Amino acid sequence: MDLGDIKKVLSDAGVTPSRQLGQNFLCDAKVARGIVDQLHPNENNIVVECGPGTGALTEHLVGRVKKVILIEFDARLAEYQTNKYADNPDVEVHHADAARFDIRQLFKYGPIKLLGNLPYSAGGAIMRNFMKRPTMVSRAVLMLQKEFIDRIIAVPRTKDYGVLTLRMQSEWVSKPVMLVPPEAFTPPPKIDSTVMVCVPKPEGDLPIFDARLFDELIRRGFSQRRKQIKKQMPDHLAWEDVAAKMDLQLTARAEEISLEDWIEITRLYDDNPLKDIPQKDDEIFDVVDENDEVVGQEIRKEVHAKNLLHRAVHILVFNKNKDILLQKRSSLKDNFPGRWDSSAAGHLDSGESYEDCVVRELGEELGIEGVDTQKIAKIPASENTGFEFIELHLARHDGALRFPCSEVYAAEWFTMEQVREWVAARPEDFAPGFLECWNLFEEKWVLQKGSS
Repeated sequence: MDLGDIKKVLSDAGVTPSRQLGQNFLCDAKVARGIVDQLHPNENNIVVECGPGTGALTEHLVGRVKKVILIEFDARLAEYQTNKYADNPDVEVHHADAARFDIRQLFKYGPIKLLGNLPYSAGGAIMRNFMKRPTMVSRAVLMLQKEFIDRIIAVPRTKDYGVLTLRMQSEWVSKPVMLVPPEAFTPPPKIDSTVMVCVPKPEGDLPIFDARLFDELIRRGFSQRRKQIKKQMPDHLAWEDVAAKMDLQLTARAEEISLEDWIEITRLYDDNPLKDIPQKDDEIFDVVDENDEVVGQEIRKEVHAKNLLHRAVHILVFNKNKDILLQKRSSLKDNFPGRWDSSAAGHLDSGESYEDCVVRELGEELGIEGVDTQKIAKIPASENTGFEFIELHLARHDGALRFPCSEVYAAEWFTMEQVREWVAARPEDFAPGFLECWNLFEEKWVLQKGSS
């Protein structure tokens, strides 16, 4: 699409570019194709494009990938895209604000790629919605104003270094790949734009850390960036002790501290007793027979190595909206690292009852205490359950969550339908024990719904 094509689309749709909405439409076809090429598109990809506008990027994408999902805020342009691709089942159009789009519905597709000529006014909010953990984005190619990208790639002791820098650099490797001048747009903006490629930070580049606490601390630190950090930090740990352990100046300011040091500060302020303990190989479990009767004890490592029958609980936690909480297992877990699992789950310690284990696991894994739980099923031990007898319990919780970063990478609420579609499309994303629990729960839930 050239400038004439773009203007015709805008005219036919009755759109006068809005400065308030950040509507600067790309009209250089060569630049558009170069941006799309940075996605490395192939026939297996699912691509989400935020703010397709007149389709300058979209036209270089459709036909090269498996599916394109367009999210357009302007109702007139969303209608234009809907009509244009009405006969193409590989293109799905949503009239929605990309900053508030419910990305949970995208997990069923597996890893996706993200593309966007993002409006200057909402680019940060859109990125945060799609790229904060947990995310399904495996590669992002985004165009924003140059000054915004400069903040993302900034280094300490510069004016651009701040909360945005640390949020992005803690999760992503970002690289500017193209500078786009104002004349490539209609109407031309007053500043240059930059195209940036983002890929997830490789596993192991940084220590495991509590992302929620990290975000709280950097926001505290940069709330008054010119003041010494010791005045902004939580008081349950003395800054003097933290600074001494890390060889930092007592008078250090937030903008002087590197990403790696911010991560270590987070780990020091994290007082969760399990922050470094994904599992204990020397835990003692009861070994049971096929009737779930105790026949002996053995350490965790041997129980798993020898496939001995033992006991566990799974808890499915729901909120007032009837959403279900799922956790993504930490990469440090010995079984099924990185898979999605029940809200909370764990083995019974030797001599522990199923009921006591439910209470303990809710507290240790999610920080949930004092809630009523309901046993709904007992699942026999099998290879699919990891040779565990599982008691499945339900719980209700609407408050805050707190989980150890060594065990849980992230937790997210999903609707029942979202989980149902996701499990059907990609069972490999889930721990097998959860699938056993989910299928049994679904059977009971459907039966109860049908009889009510």
